[in-house]
Amino acid sequence: MEMVTLTIDGIKVEVSKDATVLEAARKAGIKIPTLCFLKGVNEIGACRMCVVEVKGARALQTSCVLPVSEGMEVITNSSAVRESRKVTLELLLSDHNLECPTCIRNLNCELQKLSEELGVQAIRYPGEKSKAQYDDFSPSIVRDTSKCILCRRCVNTCHQVQGVGVISPNYRGFDTVIAPVFDMSLNEVPCVNCGQCILACPVGALKEKDDTDKVWEALADPEKHVVVQTAPAIRVSLGEEFGGELGGIVTKKLPAALRRLGFDKAFDTDFTADLTILEEGSEFLDRLQNGGKLPLVTSCSPGWIKFCEHYYPELLDNLSTCKSPQQMFGALVKTYYAEKMGIDPSKIFSVSIMPCTAKKYECQRPEMFSSGYQDVDAVLTTRELSRMLKQAGINLSKLPDEEFDEPLGISTGAGAIFGATGGVMEAALRTVYEIVTKKVLKDIDFTEVRGVEGVKEATIDIDGTKVNVAVAHGLANARTVLDRVKSGESDYHFIEIMCCPGGCVGGGGQPILTADERWEVDYREARGNAIYDVDRSMTLRKSHENPAVQTLYKEFLEKPLGEKSHKLLHTHYNERPPYADVK
Repeated sequence: MEMVTLTIDGIKVEVSKDATVLEAARKAGIKIPTLCFLKGVNEIGACRMCVVEVKGARALQTSCVLPVSEGMEVITNSSAVRESRKVTLELLLSDHNLECPTCIRNLNCELQKLSEELGVQAIRYPGEKSKAQYDDFSPSIVRDTSKCILCRRCVNTCHQVQGVGVISPNYRGFDTVIAPVFDMSLNEVPCVNCGQCILACPVGALKEKDDTDKVWEALADPEKHVVVQTAPAIRVSLGEEFGGELGGIVTKKLPAALRRLGFDKAFDTDFTADLTILEEGSEFLDRLQNGGKLPLVTSCSPGWIKFCEHYYPELLDNLSTCKSPQQMFGALVKTYYAEKMGIDPSKIFSVSIMPCTAKKYECQRPEMFSSGYQDVDAVLTTRELSRMLKQAGINLSKLPDEEFDEPLGISTGAGAIFGATGGVMEAALRTVYEIVTKKVLKDIDFTEVRGVEGVKEATIDIDGTKVNVAVAHGLANARTVLDRVKSGESDYHFIEIMCCPGGCVGGGGQPILTADERWEVDYREARGNAIYDVDRSMTLRKSHENPAVQTLYKEFLEKPLGEKSHKLLHTHYNERPPYADVK
């Protein structure tokens, strides 16, 4: 690698010739403020917060897009640089909704933090504000342009990372607004509700649809039996909201916290993750052995399902008919659990805690009422649960360890790894191998499908049968895999697709890290590694070994792919038009 040496604020630093001045400054331990910059996603020099002086240059330069050169001399902290940054920030604030104390991002806002760091105590340039749009028609995402700073981080996340591209800069100059085409609502365009735009936003211009009031109301209703399920990825992310380390495991704090909020039963979505493997693994074997439609593609991610309905409807027959673990759980709570406990299902209010904003959309789909009621009544993100706990004065880190309630709280390590990309595939392979071979799988770690690479491929030998598998996370990577399937150039048998980069650990409902924090560490990898630590700590690590799932089949479902399973646990999907009719 060719290296160059430059001087930044009198400090010599050696970096690759392909580096930017911003990267070189980081290496030298010098912080240059940024706002529009998001490493690997949005490097466009639009906000001009990162300007620096370069010897020989006639004007200030944006360091995030400025290549280094041999002998370059850079000053990051001159009076001209400081004044330029402050003026830029004040101009942004002059067109900003300054209701900070009531904003969802208060104390976790990059604009707010920069204002403090740069000593902005007044707005010197008050004036006309641009016309704001407030869009809350989506079941998952709220868009408020009165807080938007036009950084375009959400735009490039939607276009490049997710390959969806439903938001863009509309109009020009002072009238510019980040919005869907023709100023439509997010609910009228092929948005997949993934919420990655929320994670990218440095301010409060994008947020999840808040359902906490609905849950508080249910908890306060003495006529309601309120149960809650918590997804695998929550146990390695919720602690961050209470000052814990990135990827800290809080599995046994969760039921304690949920009981203190007033839930009647605290269950674990990992239980139905194990159940999903029994159903989906059986479906895969049925297709493989009986000439069914291959490759089989997993169906746990609702954002991915909606993406397929919009963009790849010709592949809908390849999707597993299995509902997601969230929806399987909801259907069972209002049938099996209600019957077992002697509770009127109309009195049950079913809540799920998810790392995913698309789950809010999923629970409202018309296919998700197979119990005779809405199977899941409300979905809260990790962030919403954190807010509820703080409202109730509950400090997660101070709680004792407790266990989830039975029978829907018993799970295996295979259920836990659903939270990381490749986890569904690995969990399925552990079970499918033993079903086919009737042998005990000695090495259950299928490391070939682990990791943060966008697309992973492997060939698994199941007692002489070669099974070609692929794993993709992030919808732009999904496009790569699906295009190979469409063109006939792939010979996959089984594909796992997760909508969000990193899988559920990187879901759109997870704790939000600033651009600086995302630069320092791959948060998705850290949480994913923690998920595998959870798996290794479990006594049972294969879904078919879950005794509560075995009892469920004996008492209620009878067998995988049976008549009752099909009614409650399976569904179908339909092609969706890309846009609503323009009136």
